[in-house]
Amino acid sequence: MLTRILEQTPTFFERVIVDLLVAMGYGGSHENAAMRLGKSGDGGIDGIVDEDRLGLDRIYIQAKRYAKHVPVGRPEIQGFVGSLVGLGATKGVFVTTSTFSAPAIEFVRGLQQRVILIDGARLSELMVEFGVGVRSSRIVEVKRLDEDFFSEDN
Repeated sequence: MLTRILEQTPTFFERVIVDLLVAMGYGGSHENAAMRLGKSGDGGIDGIVDEDRLGLDRIYIQAKRYAKHVPVGRPEIQGFVGSLVGLGATKGVFVTTSTFSAPAIEFVRGLQQRVILIDGARLSELMVEFGVGVRSSRIVEVKRLDEDFFSEDN
């Protein structure tokens, strides 16, 4: 799944994030979520989505479409958190197609702000769980009476 995402444009990656957040219940409507992702104009913030349909709280988004072998490091996370602090925000989600370095993960653990890191593997899991970029298919098993089982000749 990640290979397919990386083959697409950055705009497609933004759409994946919008589709996923809306499928998870964030962002209000798809149009509202899409309008705000990639359009915030704030340094270090790629988008802002409502946490609920009423817009009582907001979640700030940063998205990095990196190759699998290029981890997101602590400096990128610090920049994102600095943007959150500057905006007075308390919640953020950093999404990448790659991984996070150990220092980046450790840095997030000690923050006052709630910052969720979603790496490529988790992104794929969430996409499958919430039906983004996948189709469901079923194998239907139909049982019939086994006449041989009920035959006294056996």
